Amino acid sequence: MYTLRPERAEDWWAVEALYDLCFAPGREALSSYRLRDGVAPVLGLSTIAVDDLGILAGAIRFWPVQIGSAKALLLGPIAVHPTRQGEGLGGALMHDTCDRAFDLGWERVLLVGDAPYYSRFGFEKLYGVDMPPPTNPERILGRGDWHRVSGEVRRAGP
Repeated sequence: MYTLRPERAEDWWAVEALYDLCFAPGREALSSYRLRDGVAPVLGLSTIAVDDLGILAGAIRFWPVQIGSAKALLLGPIAVHPTRQGEGLGGALMHDTCDRAFDLGWERVLLVGDAPYYSRFGFEKLYGVDMPPPTNPERILGRGDWHRVSGEVRRAGP
């Protein structure tokens, strides 16, 4: 049994340790991290999953970004501890947080990932939305209202 709750400031380093465990060294060199530099995650949506003992089992973060004059959420990273994978926890984090984002008035969510996997959560390939290089354009996916939204994804202003 897991509890999903908003990430708090005191969870930061445990979540970072989970991401370090789940992703390759140098993950912060990815271009999506340049969009996060100096920008706080959306703590009301960034969520962790803890087990009955309070042990961190999974985490997902969201970051505000701009595409032209449009605002969006950049989803990622999302990770589930290797010993907890295959239990549906990643899917629960995706469904819960994306649904809450739209309930809170966000119109669009963006991520970089594999379309066959993320399509089950309603994500589709975006055309005309450019991530900083060297992002593969085939992996730029979105959910929500992307009509008339195009251009370069930029870090959100202050």
